[in-house]
Formats: sequence, structure tokens, C-alpha cells
Amino acid sequence: MEKENKRNVPVCSNNPLIAKAGDVLRHVFGYDSFRPGQKRVISALLAHQDVFAMMPTGSGKSICYQIPGYLLPGLVLIVSPLLSLMEDQVVSLRRAGEKKVRALSSMLSFQERVRVLKHLDEFRFLFISPEMLQKPSVLSALQQVKVSLFVVDEAHCISQWGHEFRPDYMHLAEAREKMGSPVCLALTATADRRVREDIIGHLHLEKSKQVLESVDRPNIALVVRKVKNNAEKIKRLLALLRTAKWPAMVYCSSREWTEKLTEEIKSALDYRTAFYHGGMASEDRRKIQNQFLDGELDVLCCTNAFGMGINKSDVRLIVHFHYPAHLNAYLQEIGRAGRDGGQSLAVLYYSEEDDRLPVSLIDSNYPDETMLRNVLIRLDQGQLQTEDEHQFMTLLQSEGVTEVAARFILEQVKKKPDKKPYLSTFDDCLRLVKERRARQLDDLSKMRRWIRGTDCRRKSCLHFFGEKLSWRPRLCCDRCGLEIKDFQRRETDRSGMCFELNWERRLRRLLIGRNR
Repeated sequence: MEKENKRNVPVCSNNPLIAKAGDVLRHVFGYDSFRPGQKRVISALLAHQDVFAMMPTGSGKSICYQIPGYLLPGLVLIVSPLLSLMEDQVVSLRRAGEKKVRALSSMLSFQERVRVLKHLDEFRFLFISPEMLQKPSVLSALQQVKVSLFVVDEAHCISQWGHEFRPDYMHLAEAREKMGSPVCLALTATADRRVREDIIGHLHLEKSKQVLESVDRPNIALVVRKVKNNAEKIKRLLALLRTAKWPAMVYCSSREWTEKLTEEIKSALDYRTAFYHGGMASEDRRKIQNQFLDGELDVLCCTNAFGMGINKSDVRLIVHFHYPAHLNAYLQEIGRAGRDGGQSLAVLYYSEEDDRLPVSLIDSNYPDETMLRNVLIRLDQGQLQTEDEHQFMTLLQSEGVTEVAARFILEQVKKKPDKKPYLSTFDDCLRLVKERRARQLDDLSKMRRWIRGTDCRRKSCLHFFGEKLSWRPRLCCDRCGLEIKDFQRRETDRSGMCFELNWERRLRRLLIGRNR
């Protein structure tokens, strides 16, 4: 694994391209030095070399493709998983003075999309979803212009979402090839070895330069607390929010829990609190996101639908009311705290009854045998059609199949060989379900071992990612003696914007008392 030992890397270099990159860094983005990993990524891209980069949240991954955009001729195409993430990146670039940037998404009208496609050669940066990239008209237009850099942002989605939820991620390598195989940059904040292999394999990056920064975030203290039941969880959560610093994010496993906790917090603490989940209308989600980013909310209760790429630097507390199914997701989610380098806290509550939740969520990703056989038979009988994918999905969901399971069935039947019945795919589908379910259950087992482990949480987490703990921060984890009470706001600080650690306050008072 490649690492930088220094926190900042001077921009000066004998390489003229890197010197120009340093000029862009200073004059366009206002930074005096590269952060760890940035310089190596940019150098490789400018040398027309593919790159896989794993860099922690807040490390400036966007700079890695933004600077080459000013130095390479042609268009930088950024594949992004979320509309909100694309919009945030567009806004960020425009604030830096860039006008040649657009997002091609479903938010645009048909006429606006046509206009963007007609003027592709006028843009420097174009953000796009994997689904939009698969549209023949879009791909055809992109083939008519020079794409200098093909970026896959949040590339872990290829592994975590691609199989079960976002199958169009599986076709990115094919789309890139049709555009003339431009230089590729795959970016993610956290990925264990298996996920890295998934990304590299699906994007055909076997010969790429790998820049792997540590996943450790020393400024985030880690605490896990076992509780008896959900009632005790709520009690402890309210006590924590009453004293710990804001802004805070509370992750839940279901939409219902985000709404329930929002009401509990509002009722008990009268904090500015809202919920966010995938079942909300897009305009409502955008409104809540903007309120949180603008500092108009103290606490946000959310599912994992919120947080990816959110550029809010001052989140101080991440709470997991339910634990995620794997450590990759856990690190992704706690990484949204302390992007500014400030001391932050991550607290995970769990009870024995929680163990049923992630298993049921994993099972919901797939159809059971009876449902699968029934769907295949109905397809053979002509009672179901796949030509209208939206109608097919809607019908299955109306019969109780989850969206993810319906998508799984659709993707598998689309692979059926010609002249063979749909039912012939039954055994292959079952085998695939078994393999993927076993893989997800193995990830879940590792997450549970970490939660129940007795070793330093930071050390064991790094071990999962193939790293060793080189140094232990003073405020490390509960296994190293850290207490939640070490993180408290001043009692008079209602806004949550200024706080002090309990031990610092006590020490200062002692010293003042001695000097009197």
C-alpha cells in the first residue's frame, strides 16, 4: 500500500505538468499544497495512466480530476451515483469560477438534455449517472467528442450496489471502450481488498496505478455501547444529544425509525431535527439536505440514502442507532464527521434484537424460490413482459417483491439465451443468490465480530483493511478508555458551535485554582 508520510505535499516540482497542476491548485482552487495522495494521482493521470485511488473522506478526491480537467484537452466525464452529489459538485465548481460544467440528469427536461448533448464540446466537466450513460442517444453524443478523462466517483458502488441495485454500474467499462477508452480514474473513500478487486475487475483497471491512503481518521473517536432494547437506545441517544456537540447524524436501518427518532428528539429536546430517507419526494430530500448543509438543522435522522459525497465540514457526531451490514459502510458513514479535521465522535448502539435486522435486509435483496419460479413461469406463458422494464418492476413490487429483488430478477432474465425458456435460468439464479447471500453474510459476520471485539477498535478496523495501526490518537476508542462524557458542550452553548472536552475544562480550572 502506498502512503504519504507528510500531511501536505509541496506543489513545486521539476515536472512541468505538475508545476502547472500546482498553478491550477493555487490560482483556481486557492490551496497552497497538495494533500496526501493527490499529487501521485494527478501525476499518473497527466501521464495518461489509469488510476484506482482510495482516499479517506475529506481528503480532496475531487481535486484529483478537477485539476487534470484544466490541463488535458477535451471533456472530463464524471460518473456519479446520486443526483444530489452531482448537483453539489457542479455548484462547488461554479463557486470556483468554472462555467463550463453541467450535470446531465433526469432533473433536466427533454429539451435541456438535447441542448446539453448538442454542446458537449463546449464543456470542461460533465457529471452523469450510470443509467443516463447507458442511453443510446447519450452514448452516441459522447462518441462524437474527445473524452480526456473517465471518472467513476464513489466507485465502491460497483461492488456494493452494482449486483443488486444499480446494474448499470456493470456496463461502465463497455461504455468507456465505446468512447475510445479514455484514461480512467476510479475513486472511493473505503474499500477492503475484495471490493478493490471488484472495482478493478469490472472497470478493467488491472494495469492501473493504485494509490491507497489509510482509511484511518484519527480525529474521529470510536465508541460502541451495548443496550438491552430499543427503549434504552432511545434513552441513551437523547442523553448523548443533550450534551454532545452538533451537528449530528443518526443512522437508522429503516425509514420508519428515522421518522420515529425525529419525533422523539423534537419532543424531548426541542432541537432542530429532520428525517431523510429514500421514500421521500426528491424535492423534500433536497430541501432537507440543503437545510443540513446550511446549518439550519442540529440533528438529521437518516437511512444510508443520505451522506455520500455530502460536503459538510463541521459534522461532529455520527450515531448508528442500528449497525450497518459491513465495515465498509460503517467507515463510509462515520467518515462524514470531522471533514475539517476537528475532533469528532462516532457512537454505535446495539442490542441482541438488532441482529435480525441486517439478515432480513440481506434476504430482501433476493426473491425466494417460490416467487422466482412463479415469475419465470409467467414469463414463459406470456403473462409477464420485460420490454417495459418500469412496468415489469412496478408489477412485481405490487405483488410484494422488493425493488432490489425485482431488479435482480430483471437483470438475470435479460441474460436468457435465445430460444430457451425463462425457467431454464432458475438453477443459475438460485446458485447466484446463494453465492451473493453467503458473501454478504460473511461481511455481516465480520461487522459483528468488530462490534463485540475486545481489542482497540481502531486497530481491529484497520486490520480488516489490511493496515496496521502506526500510532494511537489520545482520544481513540472505548476499548482504550475513552468515555462519551469526555465529549460535552458547554452548558451555556445552545448552538452547539463551540465546545470543549470535559478533561480540558477540568484541567484548566485546576490550573487556574493553583495560580490564584
